[in-house]
Amino acid sequence: MEYKYLIGTIRSIKPYRLIISMDLLNTARDVFKIEAQAILHLAEKLDSDYNKAINAILKAKGRVVVCGMGKSGLIGKKIAATLASTGTPSFFMHPSEAFHGDLGMVTSDDIFMAISNSGETEELLKLMPFLTDNQNYVIALTGNKTSSLGRVANAILDISVEQEACPLQLAPTASTTATLAMGDAIAVTLMHAKDFQPEHFARFHPGGNLGRRLLATVKDEMIRDNLPMIKASASFAELVDCISSGQLGLAVVQSEEGIGITTDGDIRRAFTRYNKEVFDLTAADLMSASPKTISADARMSDAFALMEKNQITALIVLEQDNIVGILKK
Repeated sequence: MEYKYLIGTIRSIKPYRLIISMDLLNTARDVFKIEAQAILHLAEKLDSDYNKAINAILKAKGRVVVCGMGKSGLIGKKIAATLASTGTPSFFMHPSEAFHGDLGMVTSDDIFMAISNSGETEELLKLMPFLTDNQNYVIALTGNKTSSLGRVANAILDISVEQEACPLQLAPTASTTATLAMGDAIAVTLMHAKDFQPEHFARFHPGGNLGRRLLATVKDEMIRDNLPMIKASASFAELVDCISSGQLGLAVVQSEEGIGITTDGDIRRAFTRYNKEVFDLTAADLMSASPKTISADARMSDAFALMEKNQITALIVLEQDNIVGILKK
């Protein structure tokens, strides 16, 4: 019977029809308008409960435990990740797993953020007696303030929408977008309240470009072995060989007057300017005197700023006036 029912259902679905491009574009535009309107309406629904929720998180000694089922759970994972990366310790907990032992991870110092558009998600409601007994502060993100979840929550954040973008009004679309926006608002508000700065963000993202710029020092990133060093009296051929073997696109030229630098760009321009007479030149003839240098202990952010300001891609690294490395952008 189940097989016959499935076949009948499949046959009842109308075959795809060819849709003109304008219809496709208008459908997408309608989705954007509906979801944008849903987000704009959130601002009108903010009330004192939002302040209560933010202050509770700021005062909490524990973490924010985000919990939701289905699509709400997927949005909850993103909210938890955003909070954690912006200075608010947080993690996502699946309600079914919570009911079967993961509640042991929840301490009385934690804030519990429950996400349910209907406010009647059974898996979430089963957790409420424990949370009440555990004296957890519960923040509900729901589209129904008078729901079962709303009645037990300490603070209710209204994420209701007038309509879903889904034409059947079945698939969570505008409602999940509104929930995500509310989560972003919470995270950003907390950032402002904590005076969260780029260097704080970098601490939680050491593997990213921002972390590299703000946390690492030049000595962490510089090239220190087999540096392309050459004497000022070296011939043109020796200079080219030094640049090629160093594989950094440059050579550091040492003279009695100090140091200079010659890049592969200098070599190309020399060919254009001197033609075959270029082979009569020495490293001293082609070097740029007084190249930009930086201390090995300097921050990478300072190094990048110096390179961007001077429109260069390499710096000579000094330690007690000795060349100890080369930093490439």
